[in-house]
Amino acid sequence: MKIILPSLIGLLIVTFSFAQEAEVSQILAQREESNQALRVFDDELNANFSTEDALITTGAGTLISGKKELMKYIQESTGPKMYWIRTPDEVLVNPETQLAWETGTWKGYEEGSDEAVVEGKYSAQWTKASGTWLIQSQLFVTLPNEE
Repeated sequence: MKIILPSLIGLLIVTFSFAQEAEVSQILAQREESNQALRVFDDELNANFSTEDALITTGAGTLISGKKELMKYIQESTGPKMYWIRTPDEVLVNPETQLAWETGTWKGYEEGSDEAVVEGKYSAQWTKASGTWLIQSQLFVTLPNEE
């Protein structure tokens, strides 16, 4: 019994670790697909990665509530056409609540350019309530170029 209990605990830890890695991989894949949708200006596809009631705070501090408002915000924006790429630094998953936390950096590019014109830090909350990881909220903060 003394040998079995530590072995079972070790097995549970390894199983939990693999499960966590699988969840993180799913979120990172969703983020990459979202980045690709933004890069080709497919706003409808990009909206599929968020919950209906997602909250987004833009880098300038504008709060957008829900996918419909996000689409309206994008369609009514003025100035050069832009896309944004989010690069995750960390993803943490809570398997009990089916919530995840993502943090990283973002950069904004004008159409046809490979040089970022704006950038900063972001955080995102993901939920798997629907069975698929979706963005529930995102906070973007514009910061000076660190280079």
